[in-house]
Amino acid sequence: MMDITRRLASFAAELSYQDLPKDVVERTKRLILDVTGIIVRARHDAQSTQSLIAAVEKLGLAGGSCSVMGDDSYYAPPAAALVNGTLAHSLDFDDTHAEGSLHSSAPIVPAAISAAEMVDASGKDLIAACVAGYEIQIRLSMALGPSDHYDRGFHPTATCGVFGAAAAAGKLFGMKADGIQSAFGIALSQAAGTMQFLADGAWTKRSHVGQAASNGLVCAAMASEGFIGPAEAFEGRAGFLSAYAPASDQAKATAGLGETWQTLRLAVKPYPSCRYSHAALDGLAALKREHGFEAGDVEEVEIGLPETGWKIIGDPEDVKHAPKSVVDGQFSMPFCAAVVLREGGMVWDDYAKHIEDPETLDLCKRVKSVVDARAEAEFPANLSGVVRVKTAADTYETFVAVPKGEPDNFLSDIEFRAKFDGLAAPYLSEAGAERLAGALLALEQANSIRTITALGQPNVD
Repeated sequence: MMDITRRLASFAAELSYQDLPKDVVERTKRLILDVTGIIVRARHDAQSTQSLIAAVEKLGLAGGSCSVMGDDSYYAPPAAALVNGTLAHSLDFDDTHAEGSLHSSAPIVPAAISAAEMVDASGKDLIAACVAGYEIQIRLSMALGPSDHYDRGFHPTATCGVFGAAAAAGKLFGMKADGIQSAFGIALSQAAGTMQFLADGAWTKRSHVGQAASNGLVCAAMASEGFIGPAEAFEGRAGFLSAYAPASDQAKATAGLGETWQTLRLAVKPYPSCRYSHAALDGLAALKREHGFEAGDVEEVEIGLPETGWKIIGDPEDVKHAPKSVVDGQFSMPFCAAVVLREGGMVWDDYAKHIEDPETLDLCKRVKSVVDARAEAEFPANLSGVVRVKTAADTYETFVAVPKGEPDNFLSDIEFRAKFDGLAAPYLSEAGAERLAGALLALEQANSIRTITALGQPNVD
């Protein structure tokens, strides 16, 4: 039996900022910037936020010492991690890993920020902790086999995210390998997250990512005080890699650890929708620009996806043709395609504009999603898409192997800032947004994370 739990715990405990290649540091700072902009906007604009904050207040968890970005109140540490984590995933605009088929920053950065505020950590400490969390969470999903995990109804962002969050928080607490190993064992009982939200557009995809952040923080805190968890959290007979997938490849959990940086394989989204839709959206936008047709000219659209993606955003077709909520729209290939056909692109504010628009919903019904052999052949390395658009004048087709935002087709610094500024603009002043972005992009220079989180309060001049 492989000693996976111990190896991952030792990696997290021993990793230092000085061990990180420069490109990993630079990428991590941009990932933190990206998720911060999402949290700021979701604090105010996500439909689920009001009830979440009310619940936290009802539980007596407001008035603590930790920050929520975009909020001028403070919360108890696990509540801040819960709220930040839920907000980070509330727009479905957060970073993704293609082979792991998950999101990384949403569960990991919020846990790390709360832990960093608890111990007054530096920016370098936060960067190293996030990388430890990323590397562990991603490898666990790769080892599970994300398609098998999805088929069982699990959401790997959350199920694997609680371990990444525990690793990040444990590192910031200064825990050695024994303690982080116990934190993983405790977290084994908290690894949860189900895809049932797809049936009716419920908000739980957001909350169970926040719960992964919060639970990971709590598990690390418990272990730091001597609470003992199972030693074989991952490889044990009833451990994560046996209980949560039918045929896991346990070697992938530690392959290339400390040498191949999966952090560099994280992609940043240009559209606020399920990542499986993005290659097709890139293709639609490109065909529209190139050939000059309008939405009203479109008679029929066929979009080819890898099977795993089709199951999430293409099936069942009648449901995907008639989204009734933002969550429905985020996971509807026809809806997202219709928006891009009408707008030429897609931003967060398009949900409010289009989710009940009769023309958009009528256009949805002209979009069909299928499993495509070319897209399937690229999976899981790439989340590719094929697009065919039929108009009265002609039929146009394109294949996008690598969607915009993937490491091999990454966003430029200008595109990063445009996304952040567009998200933060309604709630941070122009000067405030500039200071926050500048501080995050120079995160390694911060002696205290609190000097940065204070800049996340709304409209601070």
